[in-house]
Amino acid sequence: MKQCYDIIVAGGGLTGVAAAVAAKRSGAENVLLIERYGFLGGMATAGLVNPFMSYFKAKRPYTAENQLIFGIFQEILEELDKLGGLKNRTVFDAEIMKLVLNRIVQKAGVEILLHTFVEGVIKSDANIIESVRVANKSGVYEIKGKIFIDCTGDADVAYMAGVPCRKGRDEDGFAQPMTMCFRVANVDRSRMPSRDEINRLYKGAVARGEIHNPRENVLFFDTMQPDVIHFNTTRIVMKDATDAEQLTQAELEAREQCWEMFYFLKKYVPGFENSYFQVSAPQIGVRESRRIVGKYVLTQEDVLNGRKFEDSVCYCAYNVDIHNPAGSGTVIKSLTEGDYYGIPYRCLLPINVDNLLVAGRPISSTHEAHSSLRVMPTCTALGQAAGTAAAMAIKEGIWPSELDAQKLIMQLKADGAIRLQ
Repeated sequence: MKQCYDIIVAGGGLTGVAAAVAAKRSGAENVLLIERYGFLGGMATAGLVNPFMSYFKAKRPYTAENQLIFGIFQEILEELDKLGGLKNRTVFDAEIMKLVLNRIVQKAGVEILLHTFVEGVIKSDANIIESVRVANKSGVYEIKGKIFIDCTGDADVAYMAGVPCRKGRDEDGFAQPMTMCFRVANVDRSRMPSRDEINRLYKGAVARGEIHNPRENVLFFDTMQPDVIHFNTTRIVMKDATDAEQLTQAELEAREQCWEMFYFLKKYVPGFENSYFQVSAPQIGVRESRRIVGKYVLTQEDVLNGRKFEDSVCYCAYNVDIHNPAGSGTVIKSLTEGDYYGIPYRCLLPINVDNLLVAGRPISSTHEAHSSLRVMPTCTALGQAAGTAAAMAIKEGIWPSELDAQKLIMQLKADGAIRLQ
């Protein structure tokens, strides 16, 4: 291990991978990527979240000319495809994803520290992080850095550094529910009824007291295998993903919901008679936890009005998609046909820590705007923007907040991350 790194990235999900790779490619000499699991990918692998939600303008069909997110995300898609791990540009193989991310990070020359948890932040003064304290098999120790990028998904580094954070919706603080994804194999798809019929059967089971999941319907997707169905349909409400006890309770409750759903499918839904429970995610999926207070707070109005900012570092058109934080029901609000919105660089900049960038779902936004930007393609683009900005700031000897956003955008365009005029 080096004594000090130019850039330290905490969290090795798609966001963190993109941040670390972009930083290294943009000229940072020493870049360290810290990940708590023994593999990269975050929600795409540890959470088994699948498929990719839309990375196109709010316009169907989803064609190349309507694509919004490129750059490192596009590279990931292409590498997945080469190895047979991508279908319809959205469905991917989580095991192949692990391999693809390993290769991209190693090829870039990023140093990786797996099985490592960031558990503390040391500041030299009120506004500067000097080092992070990590815990792993080697012990508990400090690693110094010049600029830090928080890609933990929960704004852990930002929170420990004293950045103000918000959680959930304004009225009660409840965040979107957590979900444990799981898969059922050996399904006879030729005998599966329609989604409407499956939901009719599900509502009957709910009425009989056989289902205790508060979700109002059954949400499932295709996988790479024709006989395997992916379920993103459990719902754990009113639990805080940043509270260890509540997160533990959520994991326990979610696994019960997974098996309850499987028993329902096997008993009542044609095509599932000979199926088996193939796998559940290593960890529960977290839609929402902390959101930092940054130099700009993205709002629902910005999203739905398709606002483009002078310092937009990526673009998105995914719906406002709010799973009820306290029970059943899901609110969907779509952008105008063909429209999209920008996410300003200022949303990645905390208001009170100079050498920290935050990327991924904890960026500065409202609860409603967060429900749109939280999806994996957008988070990957935010990671690339943060890594590029950090490297440029190192080169210029300035803080990230002092960086000319137009120079950053020009670099992102040169790197192929932004292809809009």
